[in-house]
Amino acid sequence: MNETDEVLYQNYISGGDQTAFATLYDRHQKSLTFYLYTIIGSMEDAEELMLDAFAVAASGTTKFSGKHGALFKTWLYGIAKNKAKMYLRKQRAASIPLSDELALVSEEGLPEKNAMDQEQNRELYEALASIPADYREALYLMYFEDMKPEEIATVMKKSKKQVYNLITRGKQALKEAMEKSQTEGG
Repeated sequence: MNETDEVLYQNYISGGDQTAFATLYDRHQKSLTFYLYTIIGSMEDAEELMLDAFAVAASGTTKFSGKHGALFKTWLYGIAKNKAKMYLRKQRAASIPLSDELALVSEEGLPEKNAMDQEQNRELYEALASIPADYREALYLMYFEDMKPEEIATVMKKSKKQVYNLITRGKQALKEAMEKSQTEGG
């Protein structure tokens, strides 16, 4: 299906098109799980929260309006972020760092000839894990999910200016962490 997410969701909500919802799930489940993982630090719990976010979308209790050019993806990620916040409140965790699981997720299925890329990815993910959670989240949404600052602001519930500041500071923190990693690694 080449239809937009918004059309697929409307087909599901208005006509019960299960194939349309399955397509949305296929398009977003991996990246949404990874996004949640960057927030909570547990792959198993991230998968569960991803399913919860899709359940909210499927139930239609919180409706996606699509007003003002809003994207389904931004709306879905907002639901997921709220689920992650509730999870963290229950866990009473201030911040949970990323672990080596992150590198394993990103490297899954790569051929052995890409060992150098895998090492660079591992270093990148370790550096990402060492920067503050807000920086990490903003950079993830921008670079891995190709979201624009306006969309990131919606997901993170921050102003566009705050998002620009997080991205700028996040890039600097990531650069410093990468440089530190390279000097320590020799």
